[in-house]
Amino acid sequence: MSQFAYDTQKALNHPHHPAMDELVSLLCHKTGNIDRNFFQAEVAYFLSLIPSAMRATIVSAERGEIPINIYSIALATSGFGKGHSVNLMEEVIGAFRDEFTRTSFQSYAEAAIYKLAVKIAGAKGSDEDTERQAIEAEFKRCGTAPFIFDSGTAPAVKQLIQKLLIAKAGSINFQMDEIGSNLQANAEVLNVLMELYDMGKVKTKLIKNSADNERGMDILGSTPANVLMFGTTSKLFDGAKIEDEFFTFLETGYARRCLFGVSRSENLTANQDPEQVYRSLIAKNKTAAASTWRGRLRKFADPTYMHQKITVPEEVGIEIVKYRLHCESIAMKLPEHEVILKAEISHRYFKAMKLAGVYAFLDESADVTPMNFLQAIRLVEESGESFKTILKRERNFARLAKYIAEVTGEVTHADLVEDLPFYPSSTGARKEIIDLAMAWGVRNRVVIKKNVVSGIEFFSGSALQETDLNKLKFTMSDNFATDFAVYEKPLDKLDKLLSAPGMHWCNHAFEGDHRKEDNVITGFNMLVVDVDGTAKLDAVHEMLSEYIFVTGTTKRHTDKQNRFRLIMPMNYQLYLDRLDYKEFMDSFLLWLPFESDTAANQRSKKWMTHENSKVHINKGTALIDVLPFIPKTKLNDDYVNGVKDLGNLDNLERWFLTEIDEGNRNNQMHKFAMMLKDGGLTFAEVRTKVKNLNSRTLHPLKESELAATVFKSVGSKYANEA
Repeated sequence: MSQFAYDTQKALNHPHHPAMDELVSLLCHKTGNIDRNFFQAEVAYFLSLIPSAMRATIVSAERGEIPINIYSIALATSGFGKGHSVNLMEEVIGAFRDEFTRTSFQSYAEAAIYKLAVKIAGAKGSDEDTERQAIEAEFKRCGTAPFIFDSGTAPAVKQLIQKLLIAKAGSINFQMDEIGSNLQANAEVLNVLMELYDMGKVKTKLIKNSADNERGMDILGSTPANVLMFGTTSKLFDGAKIEDEFFTFLETGYARRCLFGVSRSENLTANQDPEQVYRSLIAKNKTAAASTWRGRLRKFADPTYMHQKITVPEEVGIEIVKYRLHCESIAMKLPEHEVILKAEISHRYFKAMKLAGVYAFLDESADVTPMNFLQAIRLVEESGESFKTILKRERNFARLAKYIAEVTGEVTHADLVEDLPFYPSSTGARKEIIDLAMAWGVRNRVVIKKNVVSGIEFFSGSALQETDLNKLKFTMSDNFATDFAVYEKPLDKLDKLLSAPGMHWCNHAFEGDHRKEDNVITGFNMLVVDVDGTAKLDAVHEMLSEYIFVTGTTKRHTDKQNRFRLIMPMNYQLYLDRLDYKEFMDSFLLWLPFESDTAANQRSKKWMTHENSKVHINKGTALIDVLPFIPKTKLNDDYVNGVKDLGNLDNLERWFLTEIDEGNRNNQMHKFAMMLKDGGLTFAEVRTKVKNLNSRTLHPLKESELAATVFKSVGSKYANEA
């Protein structure tokens, strides 16, 4: 950070300018929204129309004379009240606009034409009336000067600039609604406006002079331009050509020029009584701000406010430089690929300077005051936060994942092409975006499944809900087929379930409480399997120690033949049909480091409780991650293929091989050796199996390390027992 770091927190704690604060509050009240970002960018544009039209300028010792103007991009979700708020602001400046266009502009234009004619006549030694008539003719040929326009062409904009240069009054005010729909059509105009921002100047295009198309006179001067582009985020960020073009405009210059306001609908009145809402909307104390500012702004149409020069005192000039160095320091530390953000941050000081000029003009101050600059920095910094949300917009693959998760039933490529404008048409691009959507879903609790029928790919998805360990779901009955009531109990209470006398229970619920496959209600959040003598209870506790699980011995359990039930709460609650549940459980059984009852792959499977059950509740650090086991997903395909690649390894070997990584190799090898020892293998057999497993790891341990640690420790155990 630069040694001249600016304390932006001071600005963020400073109140907004009264005009900004009161008008934004009015718009929030009238639209019923509490998010102010959209309205702030909008109000900044409308307030700047006043000093721009009156050709007020900022005079700085550092930058010279610069026009006062604002470019704003305001985005919000549908139903936010964008159009309504713009109409309200047009009413607020309406009195100024009428007065300015009807009288002030015309009278000032006449005076400017006369002065220009005198100047030209003096330079050429010609007649003043002749020159005045020629200028008036060109002024008329330029047509009417609209106060605000919403579309056009580059030649038309340049013609309007010529008219305003002659008049030495007025400004270019471009106001585009539905930015997503109109951006491409106005690309030509936006390129011209990009040039006008800094100093209000644009280069003249050379055209062939003829009787029908006569080139106009070249007049020195500048014309301030203001821009407001607003619309919905969904239409602009379509994931296709419009979104690409918008970001091209940002990169080529609009990011550094614009104030940004991005809002979401947070309506305050949705649940209020209609009569209360109506009376609030028409309350005089709430709507007084509109008429108050309408009157205040109207007076600025008086010619006495024309061409005011607002100076930047040394005190404020130093603050501007300090803020500039601060912004540039932050921008320099950003990665090179953050081109757009670097440009926006490094030029915030210039946007703040122009906005401070707007505030000073409205305050009728001859100077930009320190308070004006603080007020401007606050809005510019808040604009920067809105801009970051634009850069962090959802990517196409994330939108695709959410769409598949939210749509009812299965969809095909044809459905996706029809419903999503960004969905690609080529096979390779489709595979890529589907894979990215599936990968995004893994990190964001969205499961996307792909099912191929007769060569046609069908996609379905769902948003995952995390399992609440205080609400583990099961059903229980004293009858093996009927009266299965639903329970939700915390993990700590499962011992009462397993040790209840002679009850039947399931991990699914049933319609009519009648236990059979056709009645299964999808939805479960814990896995249940029976282990009948294929693993020792203590060994299972050791191997699964990092997980949260419950074990309970069954009626046939003995010290020699350990028979017990394993319950593992899942990290997510799942909803699977009969076939998917079977595949899911088969994958889970492959993961377990021991053999277990394969009948657990039936949704209607029931288990019996045992009043003398020895229950162990293990409160590890992790829940079993079930995503790799969900069928028809990319993760499950990778998991199943990975199991196939492990060849003829048994459950225990496969489990340890998947658990081993570079940081725990020795530990896991020792644990594996002890499991084999407890399983009754000889020391020689243990050595052979450990060496074989070690050779299959990505980074095998050296045999000397195995001998000095694992084999030495296990060997001493054998010796002690002997």
